[in-house]
Amino acid sequence: MEEQILNLLMYTIPAVVTGVIAFLFFREHMTNESKRRHFLLTKDLQKESFPLRLQAYERMSLFLERIKPQSLLTRTSPTSSNKEDYENLLIATIEQEFEHNLTQQIYVSDQCWSIILAAKNATIQLIRKANMNEKTDSANKLREVVLTELMDKPAPSNAALSYMKKEVGEMW
Repeated sequence: MEEQILNLLMYTIPAVVTGVIAFLFFREHMTNESKRRHFLLTKDLQKESFPLRLQAYERMSLFLERIKPQSLLTRTSPTSSNKEDYENLLIATIEQEFEHNLTQQIYVSDQCWSIILAAKNATIQLIRKANMNEKTDSANKLREVVLTELMDKPAPSNAALSYMKKEVGEMW
């Protein structure tokens, strides 16, 4: 009886060890295969999404350039001498530009989008602050005050543009 158990163990133990090793190798192979498929899928998706992301960064940099007070004031002439009307026109122009590019946020990082929003809001605040200035009594004076204020410091868009350039540089 002991001899039969010993014979049974001599056949069973190598079979079990071989089965466990085969199972472990098969599981490792399946894990590697799954990772390989995921990598290939990600690679293909990046190949298609990379141009879209670059285009989004291009559009957002164009937005930031267009809302720079220097170019905004040059492009948007006052319709009357009323400073409040001109302030509203400038802010509406910025908001319209922003809404036109709103969908680009899905292609840029959250931090980049936050910086773009901050630049937009800072530009609007700059215009509002200039309108509240005592020297500002007409639309043309509003333009002058905004441009004078920007002689001392850079436009709010500049920081956002620098950040975007850095982020795009890291994509390569």
